[in-house]
Parts: sequence; structure tokens; C-alpha cells
Amino acid sequence: MSRENAGSEHGRAGRRERGSRNTGAATPPMPRLTNRFAPVDILSPEQVERILVAAFSLLETDGMKILSPRARHTYAAHGALVDDATQMVRLGRDIVEAMLAKAPPRFVLHARNPERDLHVGGNVVNFGPVNGAPNIRDLERGRRYGDLEAFRDILKITNGLGLLHWQGGVVVEPVDVAVPVRHLEMYRAHIELSDLVWAARGVGGVQARDALALSAIEHGCSIEALAERPTLMTVTNVNSPHVVDEDILDNIMIMAEHGQCVVITPFTLMGAMAPVTLAGALVQQTAEALSIIALCQMLRPGVPCVMGGFTSNVDMKTGSPAFGTPEYVNAALATAQLGRRLGVPVRTSAVNASPAPDAQATWETSFSLWAGIMSHSHLINHAAGWLEGGLSASLEKIVIDAELLRGWAEILKPIEFGDDEIALDAIRGVAPGGHFFGSPHTLARYENAFYRPVLSDWSNFENWRDAGERTATDRALGIWKKTRDAYVPPPLDPAVREAVDAYIARRKEEIGG
Repeated sequence: MSRENAGSEHGRAGRRERGSRNTGAATPPMPRLTNRFAPVDILSPEQVERILVAAFSLLETDGMKILSPRARHTYAAHGALVDDATQMVRLGRDIVEAMLAKAPPRFVLHARNPERDLHVGGNVVNFGPVNGAPNIRDLERGRRYGDLEAFRDILKITNGLGLLHWQGGVVVEPVDVAVPVRHLEMYRAHIELSDLVWAARGVGGVQARDALALSAIEHGCSIEALAERPTLMTVTNVNSPHVVDEDILDNIMIMAEHGQCVVITPFTLMGAMAPVTLAGALVQQTAEALSIIALCQMLRPGVPCVMGGFTSNVDMKTGSPAFGTPEYVNAALATAQLGRRLGVPVRTSAVNASPAPDAQATWETSFSLWAGIMSHSHLINHAAGWLEGGLSASLEKIVIDAELLRGWAEILKPIEFGDDEIALDAIRGVAPGGHFFGSPHTLARYENAFYRPVLSDWSNFENWRDAGERTATDRALGIWKKTRDAYVPPPLDPAVREAVDAYIARRKEEIGG
């Protein structure tokens, strides 16, 4: 059987497919999710304080190498010890804690559709898509460099499945667009294809300024007004260990000065860019993140910031990054616990290292996702489509992840316990040895009684065999294709579309010149 036929969503002869809810039409959007579970704390209060003492000591005695003269000047103006010759910045604990006190513990990023505003902090859980992958892959065309068509397809599929609370930034690298203007086409796609919050590219001042200008057009306001009603985030990294380059700092500073959210994530892989021990990696991760959060607050007190955690281990035989491991789970849980102690929102990821959208990808993503949710992380990035340690975005994996995310959304719903749910009359109405299929209580509720999956097949073996023995990955092919082809973007004011197109055309001429 060919891949295409194997992926056909309606290949089951002579019967209605059970289980899967997706028929290619848009799925209702993911609701705002409130975590009803207590957070999992894996560190003792003493361990938390030891990590913080060590992190503050690292910042004060060793410092960070800050490659931007403007950033070093800002640090110096707020009391840091700056050595321009070595580009090192040393920050006392008193300075960092004073800046942390200005960072909001919760905030809102405003979407074009007010019903889809992104609430960050407290007990709210938010899912975002794969980000930064250079390659795109699917069962029909295999693994290849990303392009603008793939970029737009990911937006159509994730929005059509209603999976996410923000639509990401660089969901795959569109290498067919010239690097200097690539960000403009990505921003255009975000505005045209969704009304969710989107992210600026996390490197470069030009990319940050263009994101601000286009978001202002999208929201019908001035760039200055965005600061009072933030709409954007930038998700960016530290060049661990202990370095932040000038392009990243330019991006961070411009976004912070304009009141937009900065999500700063040290790239601390244990045994490679951080100590091989979890405690040591957490010390380094915390120090690096706090140095940038402090910078943002120096530039604009009260600007929304998120402390990112990406600590995981490497395969000590090959040096390859590993994700979804026990070490990653512990690091995510600990990072969020440190964030609660510091009073700042936290970002983690639903990641895996599998080279294919297979069982390994699913169990590693499941471990990562569980850690993100049960740690009370606020932004869970890479939650749809991430594969191969971030080297690929997979269209089938988006659909597999849809099942995980929608399942968790159902788990997080509060459980009703009224008289109707206790169902004492329904229990009494069924004779011993009888069944509840024909009970009035069942008949009144059966259509919406239980979660209906996106991808799972609940057929018996014979029906599954007769329909072609399609695995979940095979079925995912048919779902993403139908979802993509059926997707209808939300309304966009023609005047906004025209202004966006005019701005991008002008900027392409300026950058090209």
C-alpha cells in the first residue's frame, strides 16, 4: 500500500471510523488552561537556596561576557562592575534582586483576537509550537530544508487543529527566502494565517524593530503604544557558558525598551555547555538567565520577562543532545521551582531526540510535557512538531502531539461532582446485571460524554487490519493534509493587509539597497 493511500483518513471500507474526531475541518481552539494540580517540587527549600547562593556568587565573582557595548553601559549605569577590555560584567546580588523585584510575576500579551490573549503566570499553562528547526519532514516528501511553503503549512495545521496558545516564531527556517529579509516573510505569514500572539525572531536588532512595526500595524496602534499593551515576545538564548553575543543583545534590548516580553533561555546541556551534574547546570542556568532579566528591568522597569529552562544531558558516547530524558524531567521540575522562589514566570519545552515520529519521539515528548505541566511552567515551547533534537519539524509529529496536548487539556478540566454527576438515580434505575447503554442518563449525555481523540484508533484488531493496518504515524499524514487544505484563516482587515504588504515591500527595497 502506498504512503498516500495508507494515510487516507477515510480508507476504512464500509464503516464509520471510531475514535478520531478530525475530519479536516478546523478544530475548536485550545481553551485557556488552568493547572488544577499542585506543582511537583523536587528540591528541598535548602537545596533551592544553595542553588541561588551559588548562582549569585557566580554573577558577582565571575560574571558574564557581554559583547554589546550598549548593554555594558546599561549595566554600569546601574552599579555593575564592568571591564570593557575583557567585556566582562559582574553583578552583585543586591543589584539582581532589586531588578527582579520590578519584573511582573504575571502579565498578558495581547492577540489580534482578544479572546486569544496570552496569559502568562499564576497557574495558567500555555502551549507553543516547534521553533527554530532548519529542516521539515513528512512521510511523503521525506526530510529536506525548510521553506516558506512549509512555514505556512505548519501555521495552517497547528491553527486548524486548534492546538496552541501562541503560534511561535521561526516554526521552521524558510531557507528559500534570502536571510536579510527572511524575517519579513515569516512575520507576514503569522499575521495573515492566525490571530494569536506571535514571536519576533530572537536574533538581531533589525528583526526586532520590524516585528514591532508590523505588530503595530496589525493592532492598529503606534509602536510606542505597544509598550502599554504588549503583543510580542522574543524567545532567545544565552551563548552558554557565560556569553551573550551582540546580535542577541540588540534584539533583547530593543524588545525590552518597547515593553515586549523577553523569554531568555540559557543553552545549558549538561556535560557540554554546563557541568555534568544537575545541580551545577541549574546554578549556571539560573545565573545566566538572571543576568539578562536584570538587564531588561534596567532598560524598562516592569517589562515582562520569562526565565527559560533548557537544561538537558548529552549522550556521553557521541556528544549528541538528548531530550525527554530523566535528567531533562528533573531539570524542568527544578527550573520551575526556582522560578516560583524568584517570582518570575518560567518557560520549558516538550522535546525529544528521536530521529523519526515514532514511539521514542512520543515517550520522550510525553516525559517532557508531563514535566512542563506538573512543574507549573507557564510557557511550554516546542509542544507541537519538534523532532530530532530540534533539527526537524515534522508534520506527522504535529498531529501526534495534538493528541497529547488535547488529552492534557481534558485532564486539566475540573471534575464536576454535582448530584447529576453522582448519578445515584441512574445507578438505581439499572437492574443488577443490566447495563447503562440505554439508561436515560447515558442517552442524554452520550454524544459529549467523553474525550474524542484526534488521532487514536479504538477499533478492534479485525477492523484495524481490514482498513490497512495503519499506524498512528500513517494516520497522522491524512489528518495534517486535510487540516491544511481545509484551513481558512481568521479575518484580517483589508487595510491592515495592505499596510503590512506595503511595509514589507518598502523594507525589502531598503534592506536590498
